[in-house]
Amino acid sequence: MQPHFDTATDTATDTAADSATFWEDFYSRADPRWGTRVNVALEGLVTAFARTPGTALDLGCGHGGDALWLAGAGWDVTAADVAQAALDRVAESAWAASLAGRVHPVRHDLAESFPEGEFDLVSASYFQTPIEIPRTEVLRRAAHAVAPNGLLIVVEHASVPPWSWQAGQDIRFPTPEEVLASLELGAGWRVERCDAPEREATGPEGQSAMVVENVIVVRRIA
Repeated sequence: MQPHFDTATDTATDTAADSATFWEDFYSRADPRWGTRVNVALEGLVTAFARTPGTALDLGCGHGGDALWLAGAGWDVTAADVAQAALDRVAESAWAASLAGRVHPVRHDLAESFPEGEFDLVSASYFQTPIEIPRTEVLRRAAHAVAPNGLLIVVEHASVPPWSWQAGQDIRFPTPEEVLASLELGAGWRVERCDAPEREATGPEGQSAMVVENVIVVRRIA
């Protein structure tokens, strides 16, 4: 999981090295306790659409809240991130929770490389960044990594909460239908869910606000 960054108006740079440097610095400075809880949207989606655990790939895993929850639910999880500082904390948390055998942290700059293999679940929770990356291409690769009958789940910011550094800016977010179309899935997929629900979220200082999120869930059927 990433902090609130919105791709529509971010100030961006254009090299993979900048992305790695940015996130390494971010997680080196971040509170190790931040991002260690599962994304509530992902928890509900997995419970609804992927009740039988299998193999999972968590893209941009951060401090591992999603990966650790999935492992605790019986999934074998590959947790990918560009920041080694984040991955080290994921490994420590997995060991402390007796989940080290089910959580496999791997370092990838997803603009340059991608975990090998197919997975029953590929998750991209808030895969948004102020650093310019080929995000759509990465999500297309994520779809190609889904095994038959597996799921691709994308949950992303579609509004700016008051605690965001972009609060007050007029930002245009893509619709979930636009995100789905950008994946260019073609035949062999079934859309399980594609909408933009509103929910109450809690900020870093405990404040509450209603936020909108794009939710895309697609199943590979061939």
